[in-house]
Amino acid sequence: MSTHKKKLTLFAFFILTVITVTLKTYFAYYVDFSLGVKGLVQNLILLMNPYSLIALILSIFLFFKGKKAYWFMFIGGFLLSFLLYANVVYFRFFSDFLTFSTLNQVGNVDSMGGAVGASFKWYDFVYFLDSIVYLFVLIFRQKRLDKRVFSKKFVPVIMGASIALFFLNLAFAESDRPQLLTRTFDHKYLVKYLGPFNFTVYDGVKTVQNKQQKALANEDDLTKVLNYTKQKRTEPNKEYFGAAKKKNIIKIHLESFQTFLINKKVNGEEVTPFLNKLSSGNQDFTYFPNFFHQTGQGKTSDSEFTMDNSLYGLSQGSAFSLKGDNTFQSLPSILDQKQGYTSSVMHGDYKTFWNRDQVYKHFGVDKFYDATYYDMSPNNLENLGLKDKELFKESADYLSKEKQPFYNHLITLTNHYPFTLSPDDATIDKPNTGDSTVDGYIQTARYLDESLEQFITELKKKGLYDDSVIMIYGDHYGISENHNKAMEKLLGEDITPAKFTDLNRTGLWMKIPGKQGGINETYGGQADVMPTLLHLLGIDSKNYLMMGTDLFSKEHNDTVPFRNGDFVTKDYKYVNGKIYDNKTNKPVTKKPKDFEKRKEQTEKDLEMSDSVLNGDLFRFYKNPDFKKVQPSTYEYKTGPKGSEKK
Repeated sequence: MSTHKKKLTLFAFFILTVITVTLKTYFAYYVDFSLGVKGLVQNLILLMNPYSLIALILSIFLFFKGKKAYWFMFIGGFLLSFLLYANVVYFRFFSDFLTFSTLNQVGNVDSMGGAVGASFKWYDFVYFLDSIVYLFVLIFRQKRLDKRVFSKKFVPVIMGASIALFFLNLAFAESDRPQLLTRTFDHKYLVKYLGPFNFTVYDGVKTVQNKQQKALANEDDLTKVLNYTKQKRTEPNKEYFGAAKKKNIIKIHLESFQTFLINKKVNGEEVTPFLNKLSSGNQDFTYFPNFFHQTGQGKTSDSEFTMDNSLYGLSQGSAFSLKGDNTFQSLPSILDQKQGYTSSVMHGDYKTFWNRDQVYKHFGVDKFYDATYYDMSPNNLENLGLKDKELFKESADYLSKEKQPFYNHLITLTNHYPFTLSPDDATIDKPNTGDSTVDGYIQTARYLDESLEQFITELKKKGLYDDSVIMIYGDHYGISENHNKAMEKLLGEDITPAKFTDLNRTGLWMKIPGKQGGINETYGGQADVMPTLLHLLGIDSKNYLMMGTDLFSKEHNDTVPFRNGDFVTKDYKYVNGKIYDNKTNKPVTKKPKDFEKRKEQTEKDLEMSDSVLNGDLFRFYKNPDFKKVQPSTYEYKTGPKGSEKK
């Protein structure tokens, strides 16, 4: 019997594995995840939440015996560690957590290799240090393992205790955050209260429910949404209605652009001198400084989706992950049917990225100029693909040959995480924040600004400027909250949750032929662009299902919902369960009278939008103003400048 005392029992190995995986989870909580944990209750919940599912999963292997039990226990612990680490890397890049929907987009990783690579840190070995030690023991110290079978009658006790711990955790969570599992859109809330492993289980259940929703959906579901959106609709501003009828529309997508850059100086130099001019109020452009992105996990693809459909992205993954499975009523097809527009997208990446070659067909996009239409020589590439100056230069030539009126969408790339730029292309010195991401962002933003000025000049030369609506917007934030310390150095102020929400302003600039430019302080978001454009073109929007409202309308709804359930208005913002005054960014002492109404609207917007997408409700809609798109009639051919990337 004495020899067994010196050996590692299976139960001891179980306890060690549970503890080490839990310790790594705590490490991730306080080093890599920004969860906004405050107060004693939330910290206690954080200490409690990893154990239940880790112990429940690993306890299954206590039923096994011999070496097999140890190896299964090791593999279980390693897989949990790998899941945790995958979430860490994903969070550093997206400020969100992995879902089953995002796994459908794993094909994007190849194109974003540089961005993903920049998410690795020197201390990442910590997440697998225990696995290395355990593997060494299993291979080289097998004699130290006690092969006796663990008493199976105690396994259900351990499982029961794990389940009881989960419900205790959930009770604490519900007391601090009521309706956590039913009315929460923010993944950070769920991870903060339940832990990353329970969140994965929750997401799996939600994914199955969402898939079932499509099969169970019917016309009654559509009627509910239509009734909701019709009551939200606002009357167009007579001064602007039809002002741009049959004018070309050129939509310029500024990758990762945030408006804190406007009039920002670094080392005494303006970062974006050209956009500063467009934002001055003295140019042809109307500038909306209080325009926010409303993207979720889909980021760039979500912004595309929301701008062209006035719906929000999915709560998990990208709406583009639906590929070609849903019916839509999108701007390109509406403009074609109502006013004979041709449509095109121009982008210096390959057409399969984000499933664009499938999704665009359902939007009714006529032509897709992907990377095969451009000179993709190595000296023309940076980071994820074609440099912006090269994209704009060649695109201007393509645009000059497009049948008019046209609806064109240009998607830039250079100002993308991890914000790298060759010294030859850099025309402003980096700041010295000590953070390569923030420092690089300043240089790539300047490059983007120069590219935009070059393109506007080309449009004027080719006679396209005067007769076109030119719309410029930032698609989503570029600097995540993981870089708040560097941003504090750059901006010279604390980045509180309220301030970070302010930094989600991405800007909207619109040039409308025949209309004086200026500064429009209206609060709005990407969902508002579609109804705004329809009214500018003189198209009655009453029969189109849209979540946004016309930015020029005197009745415009200035509640701006975010995908996580937060929202902002002209007077205050709701962030992480707290209300902040917009002027001071300090918590308000008295709840605004319209708060509950606006909060309910935000939740209803997201709920209704999710219902449309998950239920594919447009398939039931017999819209008198719209004929359903036939995706099979669209084909995107490979361009003349090279074979498609394999």
